[in-house]
Amino acid sequence: MTTDLNSRHGLNPAHSEVVEACKIIEPGKALDMGCSNGRNALYLSQLGFEVTAVDNNPGAINMLQKIVSEEGINNVEPQVYDINKAELNADYGFIACTVTLMFLDPARVEAVLADMQAHTQPGGYNLIVCAMNTPAHPCPMPFPFTLEEGQLRDNYKGWELVKYNEDVGTMHNGAQLQFATLLARKPA
Repeated sequence: MTTDLNSRHGLNPAHSEVVEACKIIEPGKALDMGCSNGRNALYLSQLGFEVTAVDNNPGAINMLQKIVSEEGINNVEPQVYDINKAELNADYGFIACTVTLMFLDPARVEAVLADMQAHTQPGGYNLIVCAMNTPAHPCPMPFPFTLEEGQLRDNYKGWELVKYNEDVGTMHNGAQLQFATLLARKPA
């Protein structure tokens, strides 16, 4: 069902790490940070999450709003929001931030991570997937921001690391690069 909704609107399937995380995370209030056209937000909505979907691109938010209206979806709230501001105004049980950090202002990433953590409910989860730039795997893409080895893990001291790896993966365009993947649970 979820794939059909995304494909019907020309969207990619939900990110594989979002799909995996949802096998253990109970539906509740979720935030899709850097939602683009809403592939993850739509997936989460169909699982029963109340989703706030934010992106800095008004065109992407308008497209998601159109899908939400056409489909009569009442648990996705698309909003134009500059993630760099690090000014979330609600708390969430699940915050997904997949392939988003690398497009942010590098000087703001630490504040964004701290803001995500502060706005995660006790016992809630953060999922982050972000490109890395390491000596073994220099990043071939000119992203404004990339993580260094251990940097993401170090930002989540005191949280339970449900999943953490720094594996080489392939982007949509075929580029091979190293990604840090973190699923962390805030202490209850």
